[in-house]
Amino acid sequence: MMIDILSVLVEEARFNFKDNHLEIRVVDPSHVAMIRMEVDSAAFEAWDVDETSLGLELAPIGKLIGLAAAGDLLEINYDEGVGLVSIQVGEINRTIRPLDRQAMSEPKVPEIPLDSCAILSGTKFARALKAADQVGDLVTFSLDKNQFVVHVSGDRDAVTVPYEAGELLGLECAKPVKSQYSLQYLLPLATRISSSVEEVKICFGENYPLQIEFEFAEGSGRVIYFLAPRVEGDT
Repeated sequence: MMIDILSVLVEEARFNFKDNHLEIRVVDPSHVAMIRMEVDSAAFEAWDVDETSLGLELAPIGKLIGLAAAGDLLEINYDEGVGLVSIQVGEINRTIRPLDRQAMSEPKVPEIPLDSCAILSGTKFARALKAADQVGDLVTFSLDKNQFVVHVSGDRDAVTVPYEAGELLGLECAKPVKSQYSLQYLLPLATRISSSVEEVKICFGENYPLQIEFEFAEGSGRVIYFLAPRVEGDT
């Protein structure tokens, strides 16, 4: 799941291995969207790590994971002496030379005060965005104390998906807010988490960046996804 999520935005990432967790921060080439991911050591069967950072290409790892059979473990070892990463999946062993991590810049995670949030299942979130994608490229989120609404207008038709407060897993809203975002960035993420994430927290403000938070690996993994708004006059 880690590779699937990161691949929404980038083809490579810098993996920062700490004493008790893994941290990854990436931004797409257009600097429109950003992901911050943290995974506790508790999510892994074993964790024997000296603090280090590795630049890794995501596609080869994703393809290798795709070969895993039920019950296969993924084992990653880094030999600093030879400068190679060994990845073991079942009986398959692949060696990869890391990328130059010094050339991989990491974005600074913004601190955005957002007090308007809706919480719903990953399945509902993905379904709403798939419906919106049938009509247009830009989706409008609106929120008040009674409901969270996903809306998109096309040249000749529109889609509206309302969720009343009682249908949501949570709702926080000090005052009504509305903002527009690109489905090009949202739909791939929503599709990947649709069946594997129980709760998605969506926070935004009037023409503020969107902040999507969710957990995986029984709460040991955490993701914050940031997306810049589409403001009237943007091209």
